[in-house]
Amino acid sequence: MVTPARCAWAESDPLLASYHDTEWGVPEHDSRALWEKLMLDGFQAGLSWLIILRKRDAFRAAFQNFDPEKVARFGEEDVERLVQDAGIVRSRSKIQAVIGNARAYLAMQAAGEDLSAFVWTMAGGTPVRNASAERLVKSPLSEEMSAALKKRGFKFVGPVIVYAWLQAVGVIDDHDHHCFRHVPH
Repeated sequence: MVTPARCAWAESDPLLASYHDTEWGVPEHDSRALWEKLMLDGFQAGLSWLIILRKRDAFRAAFQNFDPEKVARFGEEDVERLVQDAGIVRSRSKIQAVIGNARAYLAMQAAGEDLSAFVWTMAGGTPVRNASAERLVKSPLSEEMSAALKKRGFKFVGPVIVYAWLQAVGVIDDHDHHCFRHVPH
């Protein structure tokens, strides 16, 4: 069996390859799933994505399957519990950001703003294809979306984190040109 050519970052580990082949870059339109993936990308800041993937099930257990309504009710006891949870990244500031981001997500909903509609409207309703072979770390769209999320109270949503998230959820199609999942323009 011939191994398909995939993006270079996904070649180093079978878990990365599986994630790349089945999830990364697949357009996501479910608001809760978008929020979960944004939270995981926030935890990834300063670390490798492989660390987050290996801990993803533990993150889901620790954060009530990333149910924003449940996470928004977390208090200081929950923060202390999570800081002690060796299954996740034990960064107090990132844990507190997820709790605050659950509240920001719910505030958006209460104001009639759906996260999926917000994201896909800003992107023009269809995946943005990176026509260049250059590997970007941020873009005008990620900068604009980062600012809009921050204005709504989100934390750990800088333009680089947002760019990685937009790639992961298929808003930005950044598959390498030789990758079997690359869609020609």
